[in-house]
Amino acid sequence: MENNQILELSTSFPPIIGTTPKILILGSMPGLESLKQQRYYAHPRNAFWPIITSLYGHSEKLDYSQRCELLKQQQIAVWDVLKSCYRPGSLDQNIETQSMIANDFVAFLQLHPSVTQIFFNGGKAEQVFKRYVAKQLEAARISPLFHRLPSTSPAHAAMNYETKQRLWHQALSGAIIPL
Repeated sequence: MENNQILELSTSFPPIIGTTPKILILGSMPGLESLKQQRYYAHPRNAFWPIITSLYGHSEKLDYSQRCELLKQQQIAVWDVLKSCYRPGSLDQNIETQSMIANDFVAFLQLHPSVTQIFFNGGKAEQVFKRYVAKQLEAARISPLFHRLPSTSPAHAAMNYETKQRLWHQALSGAIIPL
C-alpha cells in the first residue's frame, strides 16, 4: 500500500439467519459492491446467488429479501469470518493481516446450536477461520463439520461457473443434516 493511500475500516454485516439454521456459509469479508449496497454477494458477477437459487429451483430474479428468505427456509445462515479489517479494494489477498478482527463464533454457535456444518466460500474464509476462530471453538467444545467450497467471487476465475455450481450443489444437497 502506498503511504498516501487512506484506508477505511471495512465492517461486515449481521448474519442472514432464520430460527434453526443447520448450515452456516462463511465468506471472508464483503467486497466493495456488497459494502456499498449493504447486501451479501452484491457484485453482479458473483456466482453465489445464481448457485443458490438454481439449487432450490428459484429464479435468479428474486429480490434480495426473497433470496434471504429462501436461505432461511432451507435452514442456511450466511455470515463472514471477519467482523472488520482494512483492505484496499475487494480482493481477499489485500486484507491487511494485522487489522483482522473475527466475528464471535463461540457466542454465535452457542446461540444457534442447530448449526452442525460450516461451509467456507473459498480458501481465504477457511484460512482466516482456522487462524482466528478454530481454537476458540475447540476450547468451548463446539465442533461442527467444516467444508471448503470454491469461492463464488468473480476474482476466482480459475474455475468456471458450471464447475463451481456443480461442486456447491453436490455439497449442499449432500449435506448430512441431523434431525
